[in-house]
Amino acid sequence: QVQLVDSGGGLLQAGDSLRLSCVASGPTSCIATMGWFRQAPGKEREFVAEIRRNSGTTYYADFVKGRFTIFRDNAKNTMYLQMNSLKPGDTAVYYCAALGTYLQIGRRVPSQYDYWGQGTQVTVSS
Repeated sequence: QVQLVDSGGGLLQAGDSLRLSCVASGPTSCIATMGWFRQAPGKEREFVAEIRRNSGTTYYADFVKGRFTIFRDNAKNTMYLQMNSLKPGDTAVYYCAALGTYLQIGRRVPSQYDYWGQGTQVTVSS
């Protein structure tokens, strides 16, 4: 069973930067895709970014393009989310996720992913 542990959240001000980490353990060779979702209070969990583990191909939600960067270090079984120019609207619990297949271009929903981290809180004040 793949296990994911995400970390790096914190309390920040608008304009700040933050890097989240997600460490995978277990049979990590079965992971094909890793991603980040977020969930704000009272809202549904939404897709943020995704990366294919082997090729490094990335895919982003429109609202984070140019501000967030997803990347990975396969040797460390770790995925990252570099978040720049943070806004109060980015306040949410951020979850890393993984699955054993590749997804085609299109809408991303949580049910597509098999494994989840416990979440890390990011709070951005104005």
